[in-house]
Amino acid sequence: MAEPPLPDDLWAAVAPLPPPPRPRPKGGRPPVPDRAALTGILSVLKTGLPWEHLPAETGRGSGMSCWRRLRDWQEAGAWAALHRVLPERPQAAGQIGWSRAALGSAGAPAKGGRGDRPQPDGPRQAGHEAAPRHRRPRHAARRDAEPGQPPRQR
Repeated sequence: MAEPPLPDDLWAAVAPLPPPPRPRPKGGRPPVPDRAALTGILSVLKTGLPWEHLPAETGRGSGMSCWRRLRDWQEAGAWAALHRVLPERPQAAGQIGWSRAALGSAGAPAKGGRGDRPQPDGPRQAGHEAAPRHRRPRHAARRDAEPGQPPRQR
């Protein structure tokens, strides 16, 4: 079952955001239209379907074409612009009920954090737990061996 294309009014708001296609000096197959690629990208992100399983028969291009377009648009900043443009549409139409809106701080970064906090040591900065400095490292093979005996094979 083919997914319906983007509505015309939504596409009119989104169409100027993607960058122009890359030049193809050697020729090759023409690129998938931006609207079809966006439909394919949205269907993969919505359904969780792997990129390689996106059916090309629906006219949205192959999964690899849509993935490359997603990558190119991300590098060009098109998705950030999309996040700025799309919330303005319902707000301009008066469709957002601000009486039920809530504001949280989970998405806002802390402004410098606490100044009196001690700085972590070197090994822990890399995300690895360092062994306590007062203990010698443990070696399971040497722990059970008798003096003069080779380590036991497990």
